[in-house]
Amino acid sequence: MPPVPVVDPLFLSFQLALAGRYSIDRELGRGGAGVVYLAREVDLDRLVAIKLLPPVRAALPAARESFLREARLAAKLSHPNIIPIYAVDDAGDFVFFVMAFVDGVTLAERVRTRGPLPSSEGARMLREVAWALAHAHARGLVHRDIKPDNILIESASGRVLVADFGIAAATGDADNDGIAGTPEFMSPEQALGRAVDARSDLYGLGATAFYALSGRLPFEGDSATAVLAKQVTEAPPSLASLGIAIPRQLTLLIERCLAKDPEHRPLSAEVVAEQLGAALEQRRELPVALRAFVKRTGRIDGSGTLLYGVALGLASTGVSIFSSAEWGFATLIAGATTVPLAYLVSVARRLSLFGFAHPDLAPAFLAESQQAREERAADRSWAPERVRNGLRTAMKISGSVYGLTIAAFLGTWAVGIEGSRALVALYGISGLLAISTSIGYLTIEQRRRDVDTEFWGAVWKGRIGKLAFSVARRLLGNRPIESAVTHRATELALGMAAEQLYDGLPAASREALRDLPAVLHRLQADAHALRARHDELRDALSGAADADSSPEYAQLNSERMTIHARLGEAVGAMETIRLNLLRLHAGSASVESLTTHLGLASEVSADVERLIAAHDEVERALRYPRPVSPSPA
Repeated sequence: MPPVPVVDPLFLSFQLALAGRYSIDRELGRGGAGVVYLAREVDLDRLVAIKLLPPVRAALPAARESFLREARLAAKLSHPNIIPIYAVDDAGDFVFFVMAFVDGVTLAERVRTRGPLPSSEGARMLREVAWALAHAHARGLVHRDIKPDNILIESASGRVLVADFGIAAATGDADNDGIAGTPEFMSPEQALGRAVDARSDLYGLGATAFYALSGRLPFEGDSATAVLAKQVTEAPPSLASLGIAIPRQLTLLIERCLAKDPEHRPLSAEVVAEQLGAALEQRRELPVALRAFVKRTGRIDGSGTLLYGVALGLASTGVSIFSSAEWGFATLIAGATTVPLAYLVSVARRLSLFGFAHPDLAPAFLAESQQAREERAADRSWAPERVRNGLRTAMKISGSVYGLTIAAFLGTWAVGIEGSRALVALYGISGLLAISTSIGYLTIEQRRRDVDTEFWGAVWKGRIGKLAFSVARRLLGNRPIESAVTHRATELALGMAAEQLYDGLPAASREALRDLPAVLHRLQADAHALRARHDELRDALSGAADADSSPEYAQLNSERMTIHARLGEAVGAMETIRLNLLRLHAGSASVESLTTHLGLASEVSADVERLIAAHDEVERALRYPRPVSPSPA
């Protein structure tokens, strides 16, 4: 006989009380805040979720009234990112509310099953939560229990919806000390039993963001009391210290949300949403042609490349066997250099036609590397370490043997001795082993870090890429090309324009101004460093108007203004060089006047570099303070 199903008495009695109005399908979950059922509303024939106040709590008149009051307030909220409440009711001994059924998973389930969110996806979801909080706070309603379990992700659209607004305390979802909320996501003031406001929800949002992006709780302990003690007394670990690739602006925002003092948190949920939006938009979108280049066309990889490598190895081995070792080696070298270089030149030529130049490649590969780090942070499905180490060892050994056989060929070739068949066989076998083990190792390593992007970035940004673009430009001649400058930082655009003007000068003028390219490169690097520091300071000060009277704020703001002024000077010096080059081409300026401006630009660069060096020294001193020697007795 089949086993008799175990029926929950609460399910039976609750369904009996709702008969004719709702048909309960099954239990979706339960906790201290009550039990949630999936049901069908009879009149409208639609799926709904019903949350039932724990019967023990419903038996207390004060708790019953508090729950009904909070649920009715929450039912007045109408927002795309808040789960709507359809009804708040009681039936006999039962008190419950009916809300829309969302076909999806909670944020907690999403992180548990698929790992931490990439920073871009996390920022998007957290912004939607902040929008929901802003809507509720504007109507005087505080959630009091923001946590991943109360955030649902709709499967069909990816939309985020927040559940249980204002009901956490009313349902008695409390720890052993009678404090309502969830200890791991509770603000310090809430943990101490003090009055809470909208800023407590921002703390919960910060803790939720920490968990969503790292897969870890900011505070853990053996008991709820231990966790609450940490919430009140300890600073959370930095996301950066966990080795997670997250934009600095997003990290700083989460740290501000997790501030112990409510006064040090962002002013409102609207401010949080705006800063999350800025974090999403901060990454400049690459043009399509450049994006396709760094992802696909700029890489000699794929199945065709692998087959070409194997075919080249076999061909060189065959030539060695049937002709001579010298011709086999020559075949290998020619096939490994001329064909790839020709491909690189053709790609550079195509990219040049769209108006891109060699200096555009570094920012493009940097953006691709940042995105790849975020994606890999969410994908932890790496191969066992012993497999990776074994393949790496085999790759090194076979590669060393292959290199030794090539050296032996060169040696015999130099003295005019023909290589033995045993040496030829060793050359072929070691080559195939080196190729196969390298492919296996790199395939595994590619899941840990973006080896492809790192390698091809180094190739294209280095001398090989510069040579490919130089040859491509010569092949193009005077052919008109499109303009593609919208993606470039100002200093990069100015540097490229000035270099093109310099290259167009007569040889004698270029010789007289031979220091100009070096000065331009220094100014460009200085401006890039200043811009990065300025962005860091702007992020640290962003939304911190509530702390604008503090000494720390004043110091950071003063440094930001200094950096901003130096950035303007560096870019202004580059602009002056460009304008003088234009005048030189037009015949309205002399080489001597431009030489004077180069000297002034060098002084600007020196001042900037001193400022950067001083900042770096302060950073090192703060990070690694010198030990204080004990004073003599």
